[in-house]
Amino acid sequence: MSSTGLELIGFTLGMLGFLGTLVATILPNWRTTAYTGSNIITFVGYLKGLWMECAYHSTGTIQCETYNSLLALPSDLQAARAMTVISVVLSSLGCVISCVGMKCTTCMLESSAKSKVAGAGGCCFLAAGFMCLIPVSWTTNEVISVFYDPNLSHSYKYEIGESLYVGMVSALLSFLGGGILCASCCGQEGGLHPYPISNPQHSQQMTFRNPAAHNSNNHPQSKDPRPPGPSSSSRTQRTNFNGYNLNGYV
Repeated sequence: MSSTGLELIGFTLGMLGFLGTLVATILPNWRTTAYTGSNIITFVGYLKGLWMECAYHSTGTIQCETYNSLLALPSDLQAARAMTVISVVLSSLGCVISCVGMKCTTCMLESSAKSKVAGAGGCCFLAAGFMCLIPVSWTTNEVISVFYDPNLSHSYKYEIGESLYVGMVSALLSFLGGGILCASCCGQEGGLHPYPISNPQHSQQMTFRNPAAHNSNNHPQSKDPRPPGPSSSSRTQRTNFNGYNLNGYV
């Protein structure tokens, strides 16, 4: 597969990772109510995200409220906010930089650093996937550890929300897209020249010789005491044409 195809695949995966990270950052489905124990018979469920907390009723209505104070939030939630925002920013930068450096675009056509720019976009995607994977993994581990804690009441237990799954998949797509872009950049720099370079020291000049003159030099004509007859003159005319010996090509 050519480097252009690899760049397109990497850019597409990185773009999907960017969209998934953005969706996971905005939606409040990081933690959902666990319907276990006394929570089985309940008419209200809760969703907790990075920016708001929602309550959905059995009638289908949803009420959401953003967090009032930033400093009153737990430290892990503040860190998750910062990392996801940084991941979104890095993914957007990776999209822009990759568009400039890919071979299928018209930007920087005369520059030799075009492939390096595409590799820089791939590095942005890799960093974005890393920044997205940390808060998602941390929150998932916390939800699971709290869920299996026997000392806590069932009302304090939550399950893994859909946003965490979306964040994991988005981080994986960002890793794949960034890795493919970096691999395509390295393949262009380390690739061989498409045409072999000739060495003038080993090149030999081709010469063409007249076959008639070559045969006359190697085999001198012997003197025949008999006078040439009409048959010998016609034979000479048939075998010699414009200074070339036709017998040499038969």
